[in-house]
Amino acid sequence: MDLCVIEGDGIGLEVIPATVEILQHLLPDLTLHPARAGWQCFQETGQALPDETIALTHQIKAVLFGAANSPSYPVEGYSSPIVRLRRLLKTHANLRPTTYLPVPAARAGVDLLVVRENTEDVYVGDESVDGDTSTAKKVVTRAATERISYTAYQLAEQAQRRRVTVVHKGNVLPQTDGLFRRVAFEISQYYPEIETDELLVDTAAYWMVKEPSRFDVILTSNLYGDILSDMAAAWGGGLGLAPALNLGEDVAIAEPVHGSAPDIAGKGIANPTAAILSAAMLVRYHWKMPEIALRIENAVHMTLEAGIYTADIRPENAFSTQQFTQEVKQRL
Repeated sequence: MDLCVIEGDGIGLEVIPATVEILQHLLPDLTLHPARAGWQCFQETGQALPDETIALTHQIKAVLFGAANSPSYPVEGYSSPIVRLRRLLKTHANLRPTTYLPVPAARAGVDLLVVRENTEDVYVGDESVDGDTSTAKKVVTRAATERISYTAYQLAEQAQRRRVTVVHKGNVLPQTDGLFRRVAFEISQYYPEIETDELLVDTAAYWMVKEPSRFDVILTSNLYGDILSDMAAAWGGGLGLAPALNLGEDVAIAEPVHGSAPDIAGKGIANPTAAILSAAMLVRYHWKMPEIALRIENAVHMTLEAGIYTADIRPENAFSTQQFTQEVKQRL
């Protein structure tokens, strides 16, 4: 069993080693393959995602990615390495679950899964500038929408979830979001036992704030899924606890939702929960080892239930990244 490990930037250098420690405890035959990507890598090598990293990820097909600093202004030659890696490895689905965890900010009864198309939309990175006018290209294809729709319904069926909500903005974007909506409803016909409804993305955002427990599975495009899943993470206890998995036909990238958090990087206080739970998703969906995945998830749940928190959850008497990891390890 092989895993390509990319720590990236910021707290990725702390939460990824913690996650690897958990995996190695349960999977002693695991072989690690370190690789580089991110802003620091770009500054040192001129490549945010080096060719040798790309080659290694294609070979290994199982990746644990930490976080990358991506400036919010144009930098010549730089683009988000994780967005590029998702597309290169053809991880068409981004899965972002939000379930109740025993922390003060979480909301009981929330158990939802955002299934986000991962290769298209405005994330294709096709932007142009003409004087004072900037334009971004939004791409939606039938093939990619069929693929993500089948994935959403298959996951709902496997998990015995009752409803899929298709989220779009087809009233304003009838050719792009309208296509996404039409194709999603076409695929829904093959799953008559699963209820299908729809919401405009602004209405979905309203309900995510007002009553998130109304959602079961959300099927949506790249940008809307990115935003809605971050909103949902608030009900699961915050971004420090929010896992994600980029899933393809025979490849997976486990990637916590949080960013590189440069304000706390290097202090040893980052919350490794999101990274650990992301790795559990890789174990479940890619390596097909649900019993091991459940052990990881239960250990995290028991640790939090015991009131063992990092500083993002409880600043006073907080546990360090390493202390928290050891507590999870003891409960495996």
